[in-house]
Amino acid sequence: MSEKKTLKELLAEPQTLDDLNAPQGIVSDILFRLLFNEGNVSLARFVEMMRIPKSIIDSMLLWMQKEHLVEVSKATAELGRLGNVYSLTAAGLQRARDAFERNQYIGPVPVSIQDYQRAIELQAHHQRKVSSGEVRASLQHLVLPEGFDRRIGPAVNAGNSLFLYGPPGNGKTTIAQAIGRLIAGTDPIWLPYAITVSGYVIQLRDRLIHHQVNVERGRTADLGRLDMRWGLFERPLVTVGGELKMDALDLRYDPTAKIYESPLQLKANGGMFLIDDFGRQQISPTELLNRWIVPLESHVDYLRLHSGQTLVVPFQCLIVFSTNLDPHQLVDDAFLRRIQMKVDVKAPDDKLFYQLFTMMCKSLGIPFDKDSFMYLLQNWYRKTGRKMQAVHPRDLLRIVVALCEYEGIPPRLTPELLDEACQSYFVD
Repeated sequence: MSEKKTLKELLAEPQTLDDLNAPQGIVSDILFRLLFNEGNVSLARFVEMMRIPKSIIDSMLLWMQKEHLVEVSKATAELGRLGNVYSLTAAGLQRARDAFERNQYIGPVPVSIQDYQRAIELQAHHQRKVSSGEVRASLQHLVLPEGFDRRIGPAVNAGNSLFLYGPPGNGKTTIAQAIGRLIAGTDPIWLPYAITVSGYVIQLRDRLIHHQVNVERGRTADLGRLDMRWGLFERPLVTVGGELKMDALDLRYDPTAKIYESPLQLKANGGMFLIDDFGRQQISPTELLNRWIVPLESHVDYLRLHSGQTLVVPFQCLIVFSTNLDPHQLVDDAFLRRIQMKVDVKAPDDKLFYQLFTMMCKSLGIPFDKDSFMYLLQNWYRKTGRKMQAVHPRDLLRIVVALCEYEGIPPRLTPELLDEACQSYFVD
């Protein structure tokens, strides 16, 4: 049974059709559809598209020849059967049309849902933990309070959930993205290109999310000959904002292609799922709460096929919520209890604001002038009661640079330029 397999066993190169642990009909349908689309197909092309050993494909083609479904359209004597190019017979054309009626998937042969579940379980539980030094290094480009990494690192290693909240413009999204890059830089993860369940195909790989890592062709030192239906990827980072709708969290069935696209949380397995601007999505926080309250606690999710069948799939990703709204007005205590770590990303005090300002001056090539900085602090913050935001130094100084470029003078810092920048930036 797949639940008892080791990762090495899951990734071992299949030797027979049975070793694929996928319905034979799915495999033969991919063969038929590829032949229909391309007309003449070589054995090498079958291997390239289906990502299974040539010996298995050759045995299937031999059977299809005996059934008069395919014929050899071109042969290379010195290569034997390995040099053959195949095309469909009239009977094969009808079988291909029937295959397209079932679905239009052409690609790597899917792995079973059970093998996928086992692979995620093994890799989620045994991923390398990040050290305090690595967390600090990932945040070093940010100006944060002393010891801030201690509020982030444990959540990353626990791999459960993190809630970033606080006033806008203080780096919550930037912090979350730094966490995502940190996770992506840990041990890569083996993922299948597609999954099969009850005869259906679920496409898992998303090229915008899953970035492949080079592996020595077909072999690694510890794993041996590999099943090429699996790829080695950086741990995924899925980011959504206000565009998130409920259907993105469920299997999406394409009635034309008759295949499923994975929901976002399935694509994020083994990595991180960032919900930015939480509370501003096209679904309400309560709807999201009701959808995820069980997965956040049990680490499994329940998906439904259009046939009505329910699937149990892993929910093994770090979920990060980022919001500038009051958490208690967004969700109830039951939801907050299930988010283990909450981090208040506060507005900077005078000291941190000074550090941010000088850092941005250096980055933008503006000579720092302390008197101009104190003028800004006194006249645009203390007198007005305006709250400082970590993003202000960057934005104001960029306006200063733009003003200097417009005048044709080197970037500099003066009270007059800061007044003009603030008048352009702030809405009073």
